Formats: sequence, C-alpha cells, structure tokens
Amino acid sequence: MSHQSPPGRTTAQHTTPGKMPAVVPILMVGAFLMCTTENIVAGLLTQIAGDLQVTEARAGLLITIFAIGMVIGAPVMAVATRKLHPRVTLVGALVIFALGHAFTALSSSFEMSLVARFISAVATGAFWAVAAVVATSAAGPALASRALGLMMSGVGLATVAGVPLGAFVGQLVGWRGTFWLLTILTAIAAVIISRITLTHNTGDQTSIGAELRAFGQVRIWLVLAATAVVSGGVMAAFSYIQPLLVNRTGLPGWSVPIVLVVYGVGCLLGTNLAGRLGDRHAIATYLGATLIGAIALALLVPLSINPVWSFVLFFVVGAAGMCVPPLATGLSIRLAPTAPTLAAASAVAAYNGGVALGSWVAGLALESSLGITGPSAIGAMMVGVGLVPLIVLALLRLPSPTTHKEHS
Repeated sequence: MSHQSPPGRTTAQHTTPGKMPAVVPILMVGAFLMCTTENIVAGLLTQIAGDLQVTEARAGLLITIFAIGMVIGAPVMAVATRKLHPRVTLVGALVIFALGHAFTALSSSFEMSLVARFISAVATGAFWAVAAVVATSAAGPALASRALGLMMSGVGLATVAGVPLGAFVGQLVGWRGTFWLLTILTAIAAVIISRITLTHNTGDQTSIGAELRAFGQVRIWLVLAATAVVSGGVMAAFSYIQPLLVNRTGLPGWSVPIVLVVYGVGCLLGTNLAGRLGDRHAIATYLGATLIGAIALALLVPLSINPVWSFVLFFVVGAAGMCVPPLATGLSIRLAPTAPTLAAASAVAAYNGGVALGSWVAGLALESSLGITGPSAIGAMMVGVGLVPLIVLALLRLPSPTTHKEHS
C-alpha cells in the first residue's frame, strides 16, 4: 500500500515502509543553515551593534525583521509556488537566501542590513513550508512527526554547532565574516539539494478556496496561537542571551558560544523527543514542554546571576522550546490534511510571528526598569500564556494520524 501525496504537491522517492526516506536528512542540512542565520544575531549582537553604531536593543531588530519576513514569506510563498516543482522552490529559496547574506555582509548601514535580513527571511519561509511537506509526504502518516523531528534536528544542530561556530568566527574576523561563511555554505547546499530525486504529482490542484476552508476549525487556530506565544517567549529570552550572560552572569564574551552549545544540545533533545512522541502524544508533549519552558524562564530571572544555573536553565529552555516547531507543524498538517503546504506555512508564520513579537517586546523590556532580566521575565509570561490554548485543545478530540486518506 502506498500513500498518495497531497493533490498537486510533492513527495520524494518512495521508500521502504517503516524506514526514513533519504531526502529527510538532506533537508535537515537546509534547516541547519536556515536556523543558523535566524539565531546567529543573538551570538553577534554586541559586535553588530558596535559596528553599525546602534544600541544592542536596536540591533535586536535584526532578529525581529527576520521573523516578520518569515511570517510574510511562508504563507505567501506557499501559495505563489504551489504549482512549481519543489526542487525549483527549494533551490530558488536557497539562492535568494545566499544573496541576502551577501548583501548583509556588504551592508554599510543598519537600514541596509534590515532590508537584506528581510529578503533572506522571505526565502527561508518558502523553504520551510515546502521542505516540511516534502518530508512528511515522503515518510507517510505513520512517520510524519518523526520525519519532521529529524528534519528539524537541523535546528538543534544549528544551535549546537552553527550558531556557536558563527559567534566564534565573529570573534575572530568580525560578524561580516560569519555572514560570508553562511553565503558560501548555502550555495553549496543549493547544489546538493538540486540533485535530490523528487517526484512531482501533477494531478488536480486543490483550489486555494478549498485549502482556506480547511482553516475553518478552532483546533488549528489553537495550535497556531499556542505556537506564537510559546516561541515568542523562548526567543524573547534567547534574543538577548549575550547581554544577560556578560552583564549579569559575569561570563567573558568568549564563553558565550559555550552556553550556545549547551542550549543547542537541549534543542537537539527537544526535537528528538517531539519527533518520537509527536505521532501518538502530540498534545501532551506540547503541554509538558510548555510548562517546563515557562518554569525554566521564570527561574532565569533570579538565578541567572549564577553561571551554573544559567547553563542548566538555558539547556532546559532549549529542550522545551525546540519541541515547538515539529509539534506545531505536525499538528497543523494533521488538522488540515487537504492543505498541507499552507498548514505547514501557517505553522512557520505563527512561530515567527511569535519570535517577532517576543524579540521586540524583549527589547523594550531590556531598556525599561526591568533591565537585563526583562527579556527572561517577558519570556516566562508569554510561554505561560501558551498553556491556555493548549489546555483547551487537549479538551477537544484530535483526529488520529491514521485517518488520513490512503490509496493502494
């Protein structure tokens, strides 16, 4: 028995039932690069602010504008590219992504950097939406959450290796060198992904109206609402991790990448757990991760003065926070099976809408009377609010992942 891909969209080469398709780890490479660039500013904030002659809070807008670009790019590009072969969309997104990084490295003003980051973000949104559907279609309903978890482990790897390495390169040769390195690696990734063997279903397209009607249910909006506030809370604290660790914890600047590695190991654990538990216990896993994340962020406010506690709590925040992307994407696709690409894009948009809001509010908190612990306090409150829609969702019936249509 084989699983038919969503109408008019894509699947990778069929694979042996029960085995993960080879395309998924390849897409993980793209996810690694996308997440590295999304989070790298947090590890380079002080250098960027000094070079472009802005405050650290203003430099944090580079995180906010990237998130806004993904909020716009994911759903818009999902609709705009729905008739294109996925290889065209994925490679095109990587090429634009690389160009955006080159422009960022060449930027002579903060405003130019903002524009370049926005361009890169739109391309990232397009990549995430299509890659998620390719991964889940290739794996089939039974392995969909695990495929998303594996693909999104690129997020954890980016935080373990990509972001700390980028921060280290920034310490050695300046922040622009980090963006040039990302430009080169993305160009290589575009070549690799262009060689992926994908089949494209050219059958009847589901109309845009029909896809939008899939969103006429409260459950998917509860998922998206929870995703926005939980991701926003986590990124509120993470966006200003460097000032917190240097100015409050008292760590030297060179040690910040070490904390980023610890955070990234937590991210890897989170994506792995979400992938393994998401198919059968999606809501419970989401609820548990959110509760743990809220507690860890709240504890950062009094305990971040201690280096050991800072290491431990950022590890926990990473693990809890990175449960969100695979769970949110998997649940969205499961709740809107007739519009998988738009569902995945909506999850990406919700996640990054939260990131934009969280990083912006955290910047305001940093310059308020809350001071250096303001971002962590804001983060704890936002993640705590995320429990509300998840509890409501838990009280509603969730369709079984095995109820998707199957075609022999």
